[in-house]
Formats: sequence, C-alpha cells, structure tokens
Amino acid sequence: MSVVALSQVSRWFGNVVAVNDVTMTIGPGVTGLLGPNGAGKTTLIAMMTGFLAPSAGTVALDDQPVWRNTTTYRRMGLVPEREISFGYLTGRDFVRAKAELHGLTDPGRATEHALETVDLLDSAGRAISTYSKGMRQRAKVAAALVHDPAVLILDEPFNGVDPRQRMHLMELLSRMGHEGRTVLFSSHILEEVEQIARQVEVVVAGRHAASGDFGAIRRLMTDRPTHYRIASSDDRALAAALMQQDSVRGVTLPPRGGVEVEITDFGAFALALPPLARRDGLSLHEVTPTDESLESVFTYLVSA
Repeated sequence: MSVVALSQVSRWFGNVVAVNDVTMTIGPGVTGLLGPNGAGKTTLIAMMTGFLAPSAGTVALDDQPVWRNTTTYRRMGLVPEREISFGYLTGRDFVRAKAELHGLTDPGRATEHALETVDLLDSAGRAISTYSKGMRQRAKVAAALVHDPAVLILDEPFNGVDPRQRMHLMELLSRMGHEGRTVLFSSHILEEVEQIARQVEVVVAGRHAASGDFGAIRRLMTDRPTHYRIASSDDRALAAALMQQDSVRGVTLPPRGGVEVEITDFGAFALALPPLARRDGLSLHEVTPTDESLESVFTYLVSA
C-alpha cells in the first residue's frame, strides 16, 4: 500500500502563486481532489507525479522524493486531462508503447490485460482519432494501468464522458480503491466526488481548504449561510414574515422586485416557507439560489 505525502508545498510562476503551502496525505482507497476551475488542482497533480518541481516544500511517494526520482514512475500511473496527441496510433499501439517504455518483460500480455480492464478490447485495433471522448479516456486509463501501479492519479477524468462510460469509469476506480490501490482523481463537480470518494481534499485559489470525510465536508457546505431570491404575490408582506424566522439572517427588497434573503439553516427554512406563505395568503412565483456556484461554496470553506 502506497502513500503520497505533500508537506508545505508551494509552487509559483513568476509573481503568480499557483499552490500555497499545501500539506496533505493521500493513502489507499479513492480520494477526491475537489475545487473550482483554476484552484490549482492540475499544478498539484503535476508535482505529485514528478512533472513539476515544488518551489518550496516536499512531495514524496512512500517517503521517497518524487521530483527527479524516476523509480517512482514504476509505482505510479497518471491519466492527464489533456487529449492524446497520437491519434494516428491504434488504442493497442498506444498502450503497448507505454508498456515498452516501462520495460515490462511481456508488454503484449500487459497491454491486453490493461485494455480488458477498461473494456476497450473490441476497439483496440482502431485509430485513436476515431474514438469518442469516453473511449479516449479509457485508452489513457489503460496506458496508466499497463504497468500495474500501486498509485493511480487522474486529472478531471470525467470531462466530456457520456453517462454510461462515466459509470463504467467510476466502477473501475471504486474497484481499484477496494483492492488497496491509492487512487486520486480531481474534479470540480461535487456529485462526481460524492459517488465514489469518501476521503476528500479541497483546494481553493491554491490553498488547502478542507480535508476529511466527504459527508462531513458536504454538511459544512449545506449548513453555510446561503442567499435566495424569492418572488411572490406580495413581496413586502413576505419580507415582513421572513424577518420573524430564526433561520433567516437578513432580508432585502431590491428595486427590481422580489425578496433577497440570507438563510443560516436551509433545512429549517425549506420546511417553514410553504406553511408561512399559506398562512398569509401569499403565492410564491420563484425561489432561486443566488450564490450556489462552486466558487462560493469553496470560498465559504476557506473562510469558515
């Protein structure tokens, strides 16, 4: 069982700080690296896999430094976000090239096993340029698995993948986690992480925002103050009634109409709103969240 450990890792490009003093440990099982686009996830992955040197701090695989240590590549597989550049190769040729680069004693057998693992044998003889997005993703996964690594790291593996192939890939990652491999995948979509990863590392603007069980972090996200816009048949009457609710922190009547409300307990608010409207004879025309972007969710975690 292998462990990837980052200790006070930073990376800057000129005056731009992409990763700022991140410490985290990735162990066996499936871990989700979660954060909005531009949070620094790809930079972290590049340092974990030895393609980028930390400007400060250390990255280690089983207590061995990753940077300029090619022996770590034998125990690690990477599925990058970027597309495959060798579209003229067949899927089989692409995976076999990786097997030969690793110096495997039987590259042909390893290639067929990896293709079978990702359910790509039937299409292995076709050029990658003819593959769908999901098939190209599976080819990259097969190439990352061909040398049977203990650690598998994937950068946004579900981007552009259709629902059926997404489910197949999720099942594959879950199975490898149960086998004792260390699997880390990045995503900016909460639902993708929730389905297969119990351990989560959250990054925002290059900073480590949260770490731990997904359920506990998800509750933090759910319980944070949220903002909604509500349109009704009588906005002033609704605003007066909402101000009496313990779950409501603030109420505003904007010039464009409707009621803007800040909520501290969404569950209590959701239960209270319908009977409140019935009691006062109000019709609700719209209830819309105004700060449900991932950026706002993650920013709350940083400041909490």
